[in-house]
Amino acid sequence: MPLEKLFSPRGIAVIGASRNPSKLGYGVARNLVMSGYTGELYFINPQPGRLFDRPVYTKVASVPDPVDLGVIIIPAPAVPQALKECGERGIEMVIIGSGGFRETGGEGAALEKRCLKIAGDYGLRILGPNCIGYLDTHLPIDTTFLPLPGPIPGDIAFISHSGAICEAVIDWARGQGFGLSRLVSLGNQMDLTEAELLMPVAEDPHTRVVVMYLEGVENGRAFIEQAKAVTRDKPVVAIKVGRSALGRAAVASHTGAVAGEDVAYAAAFRKAGVIRSSTSEETFDWARALAWCPLPRGRRMAVLTNAGGPGAIAVDALEANSLAQAHLTEDTTSKLRGLLPPAASVHNPVDMLASAGPSEYGACLSALLEDDGVDGVMVILPPPPMTTAAEVAGAIIPLIRSTAKPVVLALMGEELIAPAARLFRQSRVPDYRFPERAASALKVLADRAEQLASPDEIPAILGGLDIEHARQILAECDASPTGFVGGFTAAEVLKSYGLPCAPQARAGTPEQAAAAARALGFPVAVKVDSPDVTHKSEVGGVALGLDDEESVAGAFLEVTRSIAGRELNGQARAVLVQPMAQAGQEVILGMVRDAQFGPLVMFGSGGIEVEGLNDVAFALAPLTRGEAESLLDATWAGRRMRGYRNLPAGDSEAVIEALIRLGRLGIDVPEVMEVEVNPFRVFPKGEGAIVLDARLRLTRD
Repeated sequence: MPLEKLFSPRGIAVIGASRNPSKLGYGVARNLVMSGYTGELYFINPQPGRLFDRPVYTKVASVPDPVDLGVIIIPAPAVPQALKECGERGIEMVIIGSGGFRETGGEGAALEKRCLKIAGDYGLRILGPNCIGYLDTHLPIDTTFLPLPGPIPGDIAFISHSGAICEAVIDWARGQGFGLSRLVSLGNQMDLTEAELLMPVAEDPHTRVVVMYLEGVENGRAFIEQAKAVTRDKPVVAIKVGRSALGRAAVASHTGAVAGEDVAYAAAFRKAGVIRSSTSEETFDWARALAWCPLPRGRRMAVLTNAGGPGAIAVDALEANSLAQAHLTEDTTSKLRGLLPPAASVHNPVDMLASAGPSEYGACLSALLEDDGVDGVMVILPPPPMTTAAEVAGAIIPLIRSTAKPVVLALMGEELIAPAARLFRQSRVPDYRFPERAASALKVLADRAEQLASPDEIPAILGGLDIEHARQILAECDASPTGFVGGFTAAEVLKSYGLPCAPQARAGTPEQAAAAARALGFPVAVKVDSPDVTHKSEVGGVALGLDDEESVAGAFLEVTRSIAGRELNGQARAVLVQPMAQAGQEVILGMVRDAQFGPLVMFGSGGIEVEGLNDVAFALAPLTRGEAESLLDATWAGRRMRGYRNLPAGDSEAVIEALIRLGRLGIDVPEVMEVEVNPFRVFPKGEGAIVLDARLRLTRD
């Protein structure tokens, strides 16, 4: 197993172990002893003596074998020397719990680099610095200095960039009645990163779900590769903080304006199969459901309640979570009529009325679970007036534990339902205080089932990709100071990747423009061709529907006048002449290179309103066919293309192919930072599509 000596050390040396209860070194020593760790444990401090009835060594070199892991918890300036001593002693894994490194500024960053150099010299792997270490409730081991008691043994692993979040989660999990398998604090990730630690944590046989609190990732592509491998077997739920759009101030196109850091993370998580949560509460709501519940066969859910109001809330919540209301069979409704009073509702949601007690809950739940049209059940249980919630729990827990369908509880209340909550949690049945949270848990179960049922696709491979020709065009072109090239060049690059582009000619004089129009055939469009003009229509740089040579010559003068003073290094004025294309639906295609994850492909509503409408979706290249289709499904532009009212269906196949080709361009030609095709005109089904205008930006490195 990778990192085995970190997670299963035969011996541990605590460098900085202290007899002072106010010191973190005391906390680490205490937690290792109290955890029940059965390996060898050595405490190191310049002052000899005894600690927790164990000898205290004055030097790392003095400790006997075996020792696989060093835990350093001393002032930051002394850490380099301690690392050297660990390396000389043959210790291969080190946790640096000390703070005072790059999180404090330049001096700390320099100290961190010095430590990394020492680690490289000795072949050390390091967790931290500025972390709280890790714990494993099943081994058991606890290298943290957090207050006791620690977490109860469980099946949810937690990997976190924040040590404070770790401390809060441990205490909260105990209060919520669920346990952790492993907890890992990443700290500054001087060496070991979330990508390297994800697989070893997930491979723990006691772990059923991995939860991650992320502030970023060190290597985007490595993270995706590791996460994809993990999520085929175990679900990963991640909360990524810093969701606000950062944008890209240096980028002028629509694509760059709507693509921000959060968009890239969302696309990366989808690519990797990581389930992204929005809130801390939601994160662990989902984790408990994924750890404790079987997966549903579909999205048809039933609601069992003893009160109409909560049942109505549940129905709305199911719909809001893209879940369907199950239609009960006549056999099921007949069973329910025989179990309930006449005033009860035997259709979904099933309202048993306030008089329902343990027998009604048990019998009705059994009937719902036997219905082949029901994929999962939400049981709503406010404090029953004539019995106790705990008695109801005792009646339904055996049914829930024996069924192959997921059942979640909306256990509404606080003090009166507390005994029932303890029973459900002891039996690994997820309970939530309100129907909305229970519906969200059912949704994540349905999503996970669909994820596992989806075949693993490989990125689509298409012919007609001329990488060398694209690179040659870009090597010979002129670009603006911001990196943009002219529209003619952009179109030529796209054509080299098989994207269908409108016929065009570049003209530097009115006479050349008129001649080009005559050769292409009227009517034509005349567009300014300058790498310095981002949005041509906004500066009067476009003339459409020109029917003769005179109007084309006049349009040349008008559109070039619109960019007076904008030409690149005195470059000659030029226009593009294109024949007018047939009518069709207009969409936008784009590619923008994210610093962490690489090229993102965009699709959405085109034209000048793309930023205002924000009807766009992103996916990481290279695209599979399914990923390209999902971009269409995620946008109004794509759904409209399938056919809407009297609007005929567009050629979605042409769009899917263009998106895949654009993604390949991003992968193959790393000097291309950004591409925007707007508009991409889509003709009726079977008639193709065409690039009418394109922007392309190169790296300026």
